[in-house]
Amino acid sequence: MPELTRRPHPERSDCWHVYYGDVQVGTIAVQSGLPVKAKQWRWDVGSYPASHRGHNRSGYAASFEEARAGFEAAWKGYLPKCTEADFNEYRRQRAWTAWKYAMYDAGLPLPTQSTSGQARCFCGAAVNNAGVHRHILEAHMAVQEPA
Repeated sequence: MPELTRRPHPERSDCWHVYYGDVQVGTIAVQSGLPVKAKQWRWDVGSYPASHRGHNRSGYAASFEEARAGFEAAWKGYLPKCTEADFNEYRRQRAWTAWKYAMYDAGLPLPTQSTSGQARCFCGAAVNNAGVHRHILEAHMAVQEPA
């Protein structure tokens, strides 16, 4: 069973992404815009698609250590509600999003942006509306370790 790991946000020194294996399951960060006397640290537990079922949790804390403890307590209640299918759906969504942006970066249209429903993937493969998801899963989906 994977352990929780924490990785710093690449653009914010006061924000950490929390991962369960290769799946991001939450965030711990300073919440901007709060009054000075308010608890400044916010934690969020949840990931797609389980969060869409109302399982996500969040809270505020006075310090990073309190936020981490709050996160871990919420995680213990969250994880049993998740299935391996939930984590796989997250991975599929992550692969689709990465593929879509790679297509955009390469200046290539998606099959849905073509009147014929056909396009060429950045890897060179021909793709169409009916088979694009299968192509992404077979050619571009891999378990990713957090950066």
